[in-house]
Amino acid sequence: MPRWLPRAMVLALSLVAVFQLGSWAFHQLIGLLVNILIAFFLALAIEPAVSWMASKGLRRGFATFLVFLFTLIAVAGFVTLLGSMLAGQIIKMVEDFPAYLDSVISWINTTFHTELRRVDIQEGLLRSDWLKRYVQNSATGVLDVSAQVLGGLFQLLTIGLFSFYFAADGPRLRRALCSVLPPAKQAEVLRAWEIAVDKTGGYLYSRGLMAMISGIAHYVLLEYLNVPYAPALAVWVGLVSQFIPTIGTYLAGALPMLIAFTVNPWYALWVLVFVVIYQQFENYVLQPKLTAKTVDIHPAVAFGSVIAGTALLGAVGALIAIPAIATLQAFLGAYVKRYAVTDDPRVHGHRRRGSGNLLARLRNRPPAERDEDGSGSDVLTRVRERLEHKWGTKRPSDDATQEETGPQERDRPQDEGGPREEDGSQGPRRDTGPEGSSGSGGGTPGD
Repeated sequence: MPRWLPRAMVLALSLVAVFQLGSWAFHQLIGLLVNILIAFFLALAIEPAVSWMASKGLRRGFATFLVFLFTLIAVAGFVTLLGSMLAGQIIKMVEDFPAYLDSVISWINTTFHTELRRVDIQEGLLRSDWLKRYVQNSATGVLDVSAQVLGGLFQLLTIGLFSFYFAADGPRLRRALCSVLPPAKQAEVLRAWEIAVDKTGGYLYSRGLMAMISGIAHYVLLEYLNVPYAPALAVWVGLVSQFIPTIGTYLAGALPMLIAFTVNPWYALWVLVFVVIYQQFENYVLQPKLTAKTVDIHPAVAFGSVIAGTALLGAVGALIAIPAIATLQAFLGAYVKRYAVTDDPRVHGHRRRGSGNLLARLRNRPPAERDEDGSGSDVLTRVRERLEHKWGTKRPSDDATQEETGPQERDRPQDEGGPREEDGSQGPRRDTGPEGSSGSGGGTPGD
């Protein structure tokens, strides 16, 4: 056995063990890494506000605390309004449930000629095995729901703490990161950081502005239809439709439609029509103008990035996909060399007329272009010469010359027949006939 074989086997086994250990650690820490990624993007989003307050003389930590406090107050107010709205609607639906049930039973009895009673239906539901199993499963699932709620609160706390540290100690973090890099790399890292701050802040700014416009528009409609809790529903539609990609519009429009249906079924239809029309207006008119200078990515790229982010990180990936792609696009765009585009109609999707007829292009080519780069140097010129030599094709200028001079030469023998006979250049040609008198045929019209 070679001496190097045991050492190679030990090295290979060591590499496999390190890889397995790293894979296990990564899967165990993936939740923490996702939370840190979310916190980093949140810190980038509030970086402009914190830097502005710090430039006014406030300490960076206190400025970050104020931004978090305002954000927390806004979120708490929104949750309170939404919770009170949902609680009120649930209580109203429970109180009106007997009336709804009586109307349904009356319609069934009238349509199908039955004799159903509400008391019989209630007794059947209370004695059914399905309701007992549902109550037992709900009781056992209370602990799972409580654990999920506590886990969600701990996750929010972790994200908030990391976001606070990233925003408050942003300059120190950048200094520590640049201290291990050469000067050339330091400039690139700082430039990438600045681009990320601009794109993430611009994304949130444009989304917040569109959420405000959407909320105001839906509030006007709901208030006009006398739908209850119009302010809370308008805030719900604005935030959910803008900050939940792809399906946010449908989730946002479902709740106002449900509340409007409790008032009047036709109101729900009007809300649906308005949501669809406003969504088209937002996609094709409002969003391109607002995001042109902030995010500046194509809608297809944004949609693809949301799908990719959802496949990688779920809902979190869908939220951070667009600012991440916008940052990457802006950073790579600085290193891609671009050139001026020629003013060719084919760039705009227009084809040249007659581009498919090669022979027509060759025949209509001006003769002056033949010797422009040297005699016979142009490929089209050489092809044209070969075609003229093979088929006897004449240039348009020669045809025009023959058309102008042809009628005069044809009319001259009729008008001046006498002098034509005395022309010395044509006399010998008449004497060359086989009988020596073939020229008399030319004088017959004169006689």
